[in-house]
Amino acid sequence: MFTWSFWILAVWFVVNAIWMWFDLDNQPLQKTFAWINVVAVIWGFWAFYGATSVADLNTWFQVLNWLNVILAATQFYFGYRKSQQHKVA
Repeated sequence: MFTWSFWILAVWFVVNAIWMWFDLDNQPLQKTFAWINVVAVIWGFWAFYGATSVADLNTWFQVLNWLNVILAATQFYFGYRKSQQHKVA
């Protein structure tokens, strides 16, 4: 479970990060990705601390979990920030 969780989360992280940067102004997409990333973070930490670890992936799994936390925070920022467009009357 440890190994396949790591690889699923790693692929999700790469796809999520790439897709996020190509559509930064799409706030509904950023919000959706941020909340999915919250689930991924919970799953990642649960798998890291709950499953029998594999020594080769132990450090990388922990790094991946914290990168997902940072990515989720960034997505929440882009998803819930105020629009910077000025309305002209």
